[in-house]
Amino acid sequence: MSLRQGAPYADRVEDEGRTLIYEGHDCARTPGGPDPKKTDQPERNPGGSLTQNGLFSKSVQRYKEGQLPERVQVYEKIHSGIWVFNGTFELIDYWTETSAGRRVFKFKLRFAGADVDPHQDAEPRDAEDDRIIPSWVKLDVWKRDRGKCRKCGMATGLHFDHIIPYSKGGSSKDPANIQILCIRHNLDKRDKIE
Repeated sequence: MSLRQGAPYADRVEDEGRTLIYEGHDCARTPGGPDPKKTDQPERNPGGSLTQNGLFSKSVQRYKEGQLPERVQVYEKIHSGIWVFNGTFELIDYWTETSAGRRVFKFKLRFAGADVDPHQDAEPRDAEDDRIIPSWVKLDVWKRDRGKCRKCGMATGLHFDHIIPYSKGGSSKDPANIQILCIRHNLDKRDKIE
């Protein structure tokens, strides 16, 4: 997902980050083919298999029939080539709507109550807390830290880190409490206050 200005999809965040409305996937761009932004978002591929839109909509149907919701790890694109883990969410609803003269899928995801990055250890958080670092904070921190680890200057494998850990009351909405660290320094720090 992306909330950047000019992002190709109309995603949005509601309920202080506990609900995401995610726009479905466009058809693939092919040489000589139609413009994906002028074509209805597909539920099936040309061969008949389900697209990601179709897989998500079937998952929602199973949830509405009484099964557990599918859990989805959500990453946010904040800059070209820079994606940040925003948590695990449950896929609970979908619909289609018209946007710029074409049909698009919309998927509703609810925060699952666990803030565990699959690439590092973390403790679960309460779903009522404002745990997601807002995009505006990430962008401010990205500019301030110049897209590099504050400890070593590395520009790859970066994470947004709470200086005062979230688990110890640190704010996600104050750029002064957020820093960029490379994966090594973030894992070394863990939930310590430095």
